[in-house]
Amino acid sequence: MVKTAEAMSPWALFLQADLVVKAVMIGLLLASIWSWAIILERSRLLTRIGREADAFEQRFWKAKSLDELKAVKGQHPVADLFLAGMDEWQASVEGRHNVDREGVRARLTTVMAASAERSVSDLSDRLNVLATIGSVAPFVGLFGTVWGIMRAFIAIGATQNTSLAVVAPGIAEALFATAIGLFAAIPAVIGYNRLLHRIVRLEDRLSGFSSSFHALMSRELDGVS
Repeated sequence: MVKTAEAMSPWALFLQADLVVKAVMIGLLLASIWSWAIILERSRLLTRIGREADAFEQRFWKAKSLDELKAVKGQHPVADLFLAGMDEWQASVEGRHNVDREGVRARLTTVMAASAERSVSDLSDRLNVLATIGSVAPFVGLFGTVWGIMRAFIAIGATQNTSLAVVAPGIAEALFATAIGLFAAIPAVIGYNRLLHRIVRLEDRLSGFSSSFHALMSRELDGVS
């Protein structure tokens, strides 16, 4: 009984599997490791961005003048959006006479929207990998299962023996490939949905900050001669 249990262990099933099924299993395990690496890296990055953005916005809204605003620094999407707006403000307003207010407002909107879009695109860059693994891994596992079951039936035909002892190892190897496919796919799908939700929330935050900052600069612009 112990010997049978050892023969049906995951490691034993892998060793007994056909070369094609082994390749499927290894590929799925590598895909699982890759998806977990992306999930952990993006989660930590988004957590850090949220924490730094909170501190940045607190300093930002405490500033009482443009000079104080210029001193607020940071390396995250909110700070990048702010710097894009300030750079455009300086290029369009400072040292100029007869400023085109509507033109400045339009350019501020454009550059801040471009900054937010660029930041969201960078953060979403690896999510397509999770989506691909989540959708493809079960079918890759199923391919391994079909291949393994096909081999099991070939073995039955060759031995003319349909006893469970003959059939079970091949069927178990085949189903193990499907299990690994699900093992790779489920975390990838959950991670994709969770990270996408957090990125959408960040996008909404950038949109809100952009609107508030634009209103602030628009009021400053009204005072420019």
